[in-house]
Amino acid sequence: MTDTPPPTVHLHSDGEQVTLVLGGSWRLDQRLPRLLRAERLLAQVPAATRLRFDTAALTGWDSGLVTFVAGLEQLCRTRGIACDVDGLPAGLRKLLELARSLPQTGRGGHAMQPAPSFLTRLGGDALDLIQSTGEIMEFFGEGTLAFRRFLLGRARFKHSDLWLIMQEAGADALPIVGLVSFLVGMILGYIGDQQLAEFGAQIYVADLVGLATVIQMGALVTAIVLAGRTGAAFAARIGTMQVNEEIDALRTLGISPMEFLVLPRMLALIAMTPLLAIYADLLGILGGAFVGTVVGGITLSAYLTQTQLAIGWNHIIQGLIAATVYGAIVAASGCLRGMQCGRSAAAVGEATTSAVVTAIVFIVIAAAVLTIIFDAVGLS
Repeated sequence: MTDTPPPTVHLHSDGEQVTLVLGGSWRLDQRLPRLLRAERLLAQVPAATRLRFDTAALTGWDSGLVTFVAGLEQLCRTRGIACDVDGLPAGLRKLLELARSLPQTGRGGHAMQPAPSFLTRLGGDALDLIQSTGEIMEFFGEGTLAFRRFLLGRARFKHSDLWLIMQEAGADALPIVGLVSFLVGMILGYIGDQQLAEFGAQIYVADLVGLATVIQMGALVTAIVLAGRTGAAFAARIGTMQVNEEIDALRTLGISPMEFLVLPRMLALIAMTPLLAIYADLLGILGGAFVGTVVGGITLSAYLTQTQLAIGWNHIIQGLIAATVYGAIVAASGCLRGMQCGRSAAAVGEATTSAVVTAIVFIVIAAAVLTIIFDAVGLS
């Protein structure tokens, strides 16, 4: 049995043209020469402009030689050297062509893309913002027309769906809204008691908790809970219908998805969010009363009497207006992201996440704007 000849690599120079002589067996079970060696050989001929191969002494090869030659081609491109592969075996040339046709990949097999410049990313973000703004305006325009048709009695949707959505968004949300509101009321009560105890004015904890809850926190807590619970569900359901092409089927039948899917969800949340906000106000006040009586030493009757004196109808109206606006924002965000959903399961997840983020961001913006408006009109 004869020994397998080891792989060899030599370089012959003929002016600007160099020849790389490959010999022996270039297989993975051999100790193959590294590409660094070929790089050093090329560095000895700085005037080289063309590289060819001589494989007359080559006795065998596999993917090890393909990898070596592919790396050598990349090296020649960086040095501005033309690489002539005509001297390589035909099978090797075909594998090199296949390797060139595939994109460069990194770990996990993902295609490697050059990192875009800062201006490229900035321009892309600006274009995305313009496109998103246009889509949002179009959605609200269609929603306004659908609401107008509803007022005229011409909107086409299933009334049974409206009542079902009202139950899911309203009655089914009572436990979580009540728990969160009660805990928020307790937190406000603890903070107020710690500060007012220094002045011996613990009775005003009732004013602090009552006003903060009725004016803003009750509606805000309700809206945030609905954004994570109901808004995400709207996006997931409509997004799944988008994946299953059910929305396309509605359009084919001449039924407006805006009326059939979006309108009942908008009406349900606009109707139920103020009611949930009132429920949240009551639980928040009870949470503050629990802290005021247990920690602050205030009697329950004194606490409730002080709360009644502090809260006026103008404060309740502010909370109800805010809750109505927040409900519309949650419904619109969930339905918008659901309608924008792609045609895959991953797109449904992205739409759900985007719906929650969009709703919370716009709720906070609306809270700031409404606070300024209420103060300007003297409703505070």
